[in-house]
Amino acid sequence: MRYIIAFILFLFSLSPAGVVTGQWNAPVTPVMSDYVKRVIHKAEVEKADAVIIMIDTPGGLDTSMREIIKTIMNSSVPVVVYVYPPGSRAASAGAIITVSADIAAMSPSTNIGSASPVQMGGKDIEETMKKKIINDMVAFVKGIAKEKGRNEKIIVKMVTESINLTAEEALKKNVIDIIATDLDDLLNKIEGRTVKKHGKEIKISLKDKKIVKVEKSLKEKILTILTNPTVAYLLLMIGFYGIFFELYNPGSLIPGILGTISLLLALYSLNIIDVNWLGVLLIAAGVLFFILEVITPTFGALALSGVIAILFGSLILTDPDSPYGDISLKIIIPVVAFSALFFLTVAYLGLKAQRRKTETGMEGMIGMIGKAETDIDPEGKVFIAGEIWNAYSEEPIKKGENVKVVSVKGLRLKVERTEGET
Repeated sequence: MRYIIAFILFLFSLSPAGVVTGQWNAPVTPVMSDYVKRVIHKAEVEKADAVIIMIDTPGGLDTSMREIIKTIMNSSVPVVVYVYPPGSRAASAGAIITVSADIAAMSPSTNIGSASPVQMGGKDIEETMKKKIINDMVAFVKGIAKEKGRNEKIIVKMVTESINLTAEEALKKNVIDIIATDLDDLLNKIEGRTVKKHGKEIKISLKDKKIVKVEKSLKEKILTILTNPTVAYLLLMIGFYGIFFELYNPGSLIPGILGTISLLLALYSLNIIDVNWLGVLLIAAGVLFFILEVITPTFGALALSGVIAILFGSLILTDPDSPYGDISLKIIIPVVAFSALFFLTVAYLGLKAQRRKTETGMEGMIGMIGKAETDIDPEGKVFIAGEIWNAYSEEPIKKGENVKVVSVKGLRLKVERTEGET
């Protein structure tokens, strides 16, 4: 009996998926575009009856949004975009992705809207260019609304006036099709619905069908983490620290390798989240000021300049209205303080090492105390550091008296009488 059950389960695992689901809780980026393509491709390969993509996003890149919408529009399988779980949002680019779906759904206590191109980019746009971009976006969403039979006027206002709607308002104004409390409720409500795809009407039948969930790949998880501004910022600073440490101590290798990798990852991340590159340059200048403080100590002048540059660079690195979020002062202040402490400590240790008396070689003997092996008047021999040396003095010194090395000239020591002990 046990083998029969195992065989039945095996056959069930080989059966085609009825529904393929995916979930994305992050900004709209190239990573999301690749993920959505992978989810829909799996549904097409397995000849699924529907794809459900659950989203919670503040928005993101216009280019990635358009790629995702093209994938949805060209899918041979009906695509449901579901704003889920409760408390989630489909803002900016996420709003337009939602209304482009064959079936748009939201869970209670969610919202949709604020699709202004300014918010998608996360920074201000010059007025003339802004008008061009908004007009382009208006034409784009009008086409989507007409294709999907949604409320064109309201969807256009999401772009031009950045309006936001609750789930109930969106349903009432024909922006979405369904409000569902959870996935099971959604499946029940889309059962039997008919959608148009490529000139054909497709009736959705999901009863007793298998549900396959597509998880993010390891690569997608890592790249999603990298689009966090705080992570990008910390990687940038670690990159600068690592490379500096390698240059300061050539041959260490590990700091240099980690620094280079961190800096490259940071640059990738900063490019995705569309940061203010003036902020990056200010941070780099701040680090340079710290390095100059280490090389040519100015008793704090360059270090203070470094603190100011890094602080201002960190503050303007990301736009507070960016869909990717901003960097908290709780992160910036400790990083700036650590940077100042780190480089000032290195500068202090370097200066201390420069001022330290040489302890190796002939010059390291200056100040050593020994004993006269012979009378010195003006020349003689002394016993110092376990060896007998030729020595001379400007004053007579008797055999057995303690002497101190004043200077070294070739292999001869200049000494003077001392009361110190050997």
